[in-house]
Amino acid sequence: MSVMLKRAYEQPSDTDGQRILVDRLWPRGVAKAKARIDLWLKEVAPSTELRQWFGHAPEKWPEFKKRYCEELKNNPALSQLQQQAQQGDITLIYAAKDQSHNEAVVLKEMLEGRLVLD
Repeated sequence: MSVMLKRAYEQPSDTDGQRILVDRLWPRGVAKAKARIDLWLKEVAPSTELRQWFGHAPEKWPEFKKRYCEELKNNPALSQLQQQAQQGDITLIYAAKDQSHNEAVVLKEMLEGRLVLD
């Protein structure tokens, strides 16, 4: 199993495995057919309130990760994502411009066992 990250605006690749969109909103300007999304798991995305509070401000990143992990603790969509990852290679698709500070980074760390929910 390998977990990769890719922006929604990048070209799909045959090496992506299953492409899972982890944003609550569909990426602006991306045609559904061209995106080749296998599963849109919007329920695993941060809540609207958390997303709006964060606003992709890097200085809020540590607090965002903490709050997002809290949201994920009781989120059944996380187990669905874990099951998908156990079946083979997956690519978590996200729309954020910041490739280091977004929910897909947190999810990848969790799936790889580098971030554990308390």
